[in-house]
Amino acid sequence: MEILSAIIQMLGGLAMFLYGIEVMGDGLKNSSGAALKKVLEKVSGNLLTGVLTGTLVTAVIQSSTATIVLAVA
Repeated sequence: MEILSAIIQMLGGLAMFLYGIEVMGDGLKNSSGAALKKVLEKVSGNLLTGVLTGTLVTAVIQSSTATIVLAVA
């Protein structure tokens, strides 16, 4: 019974995490739009600056998955 409870809690936490990523991505797109696109093009134009920017963003939001989702979105 404890295993079932742990699985349900894990799936609930994962669902909340994915929903939070979606909401954060939508909010970021709505608030910045073209300005964010220009900034991302500027900081990721060079391989070194792209890696450093990705590392910094991942460190700030504490999730490499969220960083990838935001970059793709």
